[in-house]
Amino acid sequence: MVKKKFRRFLYHYLFPYAGLFLVRLLSATYRIRIVDPDNEQNILKAGGRLVYASWHQRFFPGITFFSNRKPIAIMISQSRDGEMAARTVTILGWRAVRGSSSHGGDQALETMKILARQGYKIGHIVDGPQGPFGVVKPGLIRIAQYAQLPIVPVIMSGQNLWAFNSWDRFMVPKPFSRVIIRFGSPIHVPRDMGKDGFGQMQAHVTQTLKQLYADTDAVWQDEVRLREIFG
Repeated sequence: MVKKKFRRFLYHYLFPYAGLFLVRLLSATYRIRIVDPDNEQNILKAGGRLVYASWHQRFFPGITFFSNRKPIAIMISQSRDGEMAARTVTILGWRAVRGSSSHGGDQALETMKILARQGYKIGHIVDGPQGPFGVVKPGLIRIAQYAQLPIVPVIMSGQNLWAFNSWDRFMVPKPFSRVIIRFGSPIHVPRDMGKDGFGQMQAHVTQTLKQLYADTDAVWQDEVRLREIFG
C-alpha cells in the first residue's frame, strides 16, 4: 500500500511538476520564429477549429509554445508513462483524453469528437506512442473526418539538438538554440471517403509531413532563408 502511494506521488506530482519546470526553463532560452502563421491564424480568426498534427520526435518545443492555445485536447495512451504525460498536460491546462490504437481508442475518439464540437482545438501526435516513426496512424484521419476539422501540420525544427536513444530518436533543442515552428497548409478530410480513400488520405498526410519536415530542416543549411527568418 505504501509502495503504491509512493508510486502515485511520483507519477502524479513529483515527475510531472519537476519535468515541466525543466521544460519551461529550457524553452525560455529558445529563439523561436514562426513560419507561415496564417495557415493557423486564418482558421482561428474565422472562429474555426482544427487538428494540430506533429511527429512525436519533434513535439518538445511545442509543450510550452502551445500552452496559450487553450482549450486543447490531446489523446494520450493508458500506459504508466501515459499517466505521467496526462498529468503534465493537465497542469498545462490542456485536456488529456486517455486511449490509443491498441487500447481504449474508440471511446477516446468519441470523446475527442465531442470536445471538438465544444470548441476545443485538437493536438495529435500522428505516430505515437510507439511508432512506426513518421507514419500517420488512423486516429488522426478519424478525428478530422468525424469532427470535420482541418488538419494543420505543425513542423518544429531546432538547429542544435540532443537526440535520444528511443524508437523515434526523440529530439530536444539545446539551450539557446534557434527553433522554427512552421504551420503547414490545412488539409481537409472528406466525411465520406470509402475504404480506399481513407488509406490514400493517410498516405497523403504522411508524405506531406515528411516533405515539410525535410524542407524546414534544410533551412539550417541555407543562409539566405536563415536571414529571412531570423534576421
